[in-house]
Amino acid sequence: MKDFRDLRVWQKAHQLTLTVYEVTRRFLREELFGLTSQMRRCASSISANLAEGCGKHGNGEFRRFLDIACGSASELEYHFLLARDLPLVDDPQFKTLRHGAIEVKMMLAGLIQKVHSDRLAG
Repeated sequence: MKDFRDLRVWQKAHQLTLTVYEVTRRFLREELFGLTSQMRRCASSISANLAEGCGKHGNGEFRRFLDIACGSASELEYHFLLARDLPLVDDPQFKTLRHGAIEVKMMLAGLIQKVHSDRLAG
């Protein structure tokens, strides 16, 4: 078992989740059960799946949770685009949010590759 808090990708994803909560706090009240809820759920899903995967035994299970986290990061990236187009966030804020999601996705891809290589080697 690994301690998820030691993973740099978990730390980045957690920070992104905190940012999403801060940004969505300013959304229209009518979005509370719509986009606000969706963005918060998929943002927290990234970190939660990393944590759950670290609690599993074996790289195969860990890899599955990494894949789910990656899917949540892609979903979040879309929600950022939607928030910009509605417009609930301005373009500079969108670019910052999107950059955070892309950075997390790249880190996840690197970790997935490492886990896959370790599995083939082991």
